[in-house]
Amino acid sequence: MIYDAHGVNVVTGKVVIVEDDVLMSSILMDILTDMGGSCVSFITADDALMNMLQDNTPCSLVVTDHTLPGQLSGHEFALMVKERWPIVPVIVTSGFGFTVVGELPAGAVFLPKPWSVRQMVEAIIFLVK
Repeated sequence: MIYDAHGVNVVTGKVVIVEDDVLMSSILMDILTDMGGSCVSFITADDALMNMLQDNTPCSLVVTDHTLPGQLSGHEFALMVKERWPIVPVIVTSGFGFTVVGELPAGAVFLPKPWSVRQMVEAIIFLVK
């Protein structure tokens, strides 16, 4: 466990992570697995969206970077997720926060990079409880 969440397993079910930085993706997978989630990771929002549309498993959380390779940006992906699955919590991260916040769908949380593990855990708890 990389962060002591005091036994808080608040994440249940499938978690979709969209992050093109391998290290950041690995950190997110560790955090979310430690919190009880079953993670799937994608480099592009295009691939993540296709998976979500084809998979019948309900998604309990989406964490996406804003700037991604492929056709969809993280904020476009977040908008699509919230439109199709309005109850799915969404966290968008970016090192370019000044251009992202106004583009997020209602209910999505923005976490600027570099975020700490504590900040990510608190955002996850805030959204899924």
